Amino acid sequence: MNDENFRWLVPVLLVFAVALAAWYFLARVEPPLPAETPTPAAGGEPVETMGPRYPLPPEMPEREGRPELTPLPPLDESDSYFKLELADLFGAGISVLLVESGLIEKIVATVDNLPRSHVAERIRPLSGLPGPFAVDGQDGSGQFTLKPENYSRYGDLVGRLDNADVDALVSVYRRYYPLFQDAYVGLGYPEGYFNDRVVEVIDHLLDTPEVTAPIELVRPHVLYQYADPELEAQSSGRKLLLRMGPENASRVKDTLREIRERIVD
Repeated sequence: MNDENFRWLVPVLLVFAVALAAWYFLARVEPPLPAETPTPAAGGEPVETMGPRYPLPPEMPEREGRPELTPLPPLDESDSYFKLELADLFGAGISVLLVESGLIEKIVATVDNLPRSHVAERIRPLSGLPGPFAVDGQDGSGQFTLKPENYSRYGDLVGRLDNADVDALVSVYRRYYPLFQDAYVGLGYPEGYFNDRVVEVIDHLLDTPEVTAPIELVRPHVLYQYADPELEAQSSGRKLLLRMGPENASRVKDTLREIRERIVD
């Protein structure tokens, strides 16, 4: 179980509007594995496309007097521009947490991998969570308990989500969507639509089971795992929500619902 995985949360919600919620929050308790890649159709035949399942709603008419936006840069030159947008949305403090290059590509890859068992270290767009991963020691049973003190470690980014203007978040997502789509195609989905994947991942995270009792852990080797096999079998994204505690998880889910309403036609 990798508490470093909370770093997905910033991108998710930064990328979900540009779906914030990134892997900044994942503490190190699971070994990173290479990102999974999509499997081509049998025989290499192209997959018939039916258009997006969840097309972005039409843009609202431009407000009178609104300054004309500058054209988007190419994907490989977008980092500095996109970081400024995120700083406007979530505060200047977010900038020091972001990777130096490939930000949009790493957000897209992280979002795509959240429903899977692991998110590789090399594709995470944010750096580590402050403070140590806190557990209560063994009581002779071979088990540990996740201490509630861990939940406060997620407070900063969850607070940034609460304070962000969701309409502005979605506006940035819409503006940069062509670059997100380019990155998604580059990930190996030539017939896919990134907004479809975002909605699928949001729905997957909203179905995360709620656990209010103390979470028991085991440590068969160096790394911690959930003692409950059903929790250990959950995806990396759902494990993240479980690790941040029920109150923080509920606040994140509320934001995800608001974003979903705005990016589905």
